[in-house]
Amino acid sequence: MNRTDTDAPLAGRWIAMAALLVAGFINLIDVTIVNVAIPSLQQAFGATDSQIEWVVAIYILTFALFLLPMGRLGDVVGRRRMFIAGVTVFTIGSALCGLAPSIWGLVAARVVQGIGGAMMTPQTLAIVPALFAPKERGLAFALFGLSAGLASVTGPILGGVLIGADLWGLDWRPIFLVNIPVGVVAVIGAMRYVPRLPAKPGLAIDGVGITLAAAATLLVMFPLIEGRQVGWPFWIWAMMACALPMLAAFVWWQRRQAALGRAQLLPVALFRNRNFVVGTGIVMLLFAGIPGFFLVLAILLQVGNGFTPLQSGLTTVPFSIGVLTASLAAGRMGNRWLRPRISTGGLLLAVCMILLPFVTPQAAGEISRSAFMLPLFLGGLGLGTAISPLFNTVLGQVKDADTGSASGALQSFQQLGGALGLAVMGQLFFAHLAAGLQAGGDPVSVYSDGLRMALWFSTASFLLLAAAVWRLPAPQRAAKLDKSPPA
Repeated sequence: MNRTDTDAPLAGRWIAMAALLVAGFINLIDVTIVNVAIPSLQQAFGATDSQIEWVVAIYILTFALFLLPMGRLGDVVGRRRMFIAGVTVFTIGSALCGLAPSIWGLVAARVVQGIGGAMMTPQTLAIVPALFAPKERGLAFALFGLSAGLASVTGPILGGVLIGADLWGLDWRPIFLVNIPVGVVAVIGAMRYVPRLPAKPGLAIDGVGITLAAAATLLVMFPLIEGRQVGWPFWIWAMMACALPMLAAFVWWQRRQAALGRAQLLPVALFRNRNFVVGTGIVMLLFAGIPGFFLVLAILLQVGNGFTPLQSGLTTVPFSIGVLTASLAAGRMGNRWLRPRISTGGLLLAVCMILLPFVTPQAAGEISRSAFMLPLFLGGLGLGTAISPLFNTVLGQVKDADTGSASGALQSFQQLGGALGLAVMGQLFFAHLAAGLQAGGDPVSVYSDGLRMALWFSTASFLLLAAAVWRLPAPQRAAKLDKSPPA
């Protein structure tokens, strides 16, 4: 039910757009706001390092695993209905997070949040054509980018303010509870102003594929996060070894589904597109270094150096400003210089990671928040510079018929890259931290050295990205590849 330029403008379309933006905003802000609260959560529950990693990782994993099937389910039951259900589930998950009685209760509630986020996110962009004629869609899509930039800036500050205010003695809980009234407003706005969109009940969902993908992912993630905590016994290594046959089973099942003409979680045509596979790996490299970086930085600032949550959030704001600045500039550049921009973004991120150890304190009393401004701004500038052209370049390697599936798959692998990077960087950081503190090292220096160890991973990821992007065809060559007949 896409609108055309000859249709009369839909009444209330901008109110409906506001509901979509608000829902997307609380989903995005929830990612950044949690990083500021990590030390408070660890202290409140007496949580182990691995348990704290699960609070962040489980949301990313759940979101990634459910993103593709929920996008498909939106087609089956109707985009509007799915969006409203997703915001409702996310809001309920937020309430459960805010009321969590234990660290594992919080982890379980984050699963509910992740499912809700995956339910509503694919629907937002898909609903826009039903609200706006083509001449208005450019502004509508630009608002999504602006909303994402504002969420990245607002999250750390809002988290710090809410925790610092200790509203009604609730400590960290308001960072989740604040989503409840916002979610209710988004649901009411969507029910009143978003038009009903037709469902396609004949479409199927690949339940077996979802199960196999989830099992393969958890067989890797669980050992990486819990291995150090339990002393790396044999069964941990056996779990990781089992991930390979599980992945092979997933690929086999997808090919079987394709041969039978049935629903696939990931279309087999994408597996056969070498350039898309390479591009997906590059996307995973970009996002592998981000969530883990902010996790260890928040712990360094708050636990290692005594920052308040608000001080910690304000310290990271230059990164968000860099992302917002680069995103605005990317809109002006359009589709020009895509690969050079991606490579430059990767190099700027690597420069950020290389500079940070020089501004982290080596003894008590030496920390300076202003010293973090330049490295973090450069890092944000790098991320904002790389994201848009990277997605354009990778999707440019895909035939028009597969673009929708490729876009969803790319977002899923983006999240999986973040989860894997979080596990690896957390392992490097916490292992060094435990060894240093046990040996009686100066705590401030030990935390700084732990950050330095973790940054080796992100630095390598960003440098590899800057080089690997040149393995992708130039955009004009990709267009020619799209027009060529399949082999």
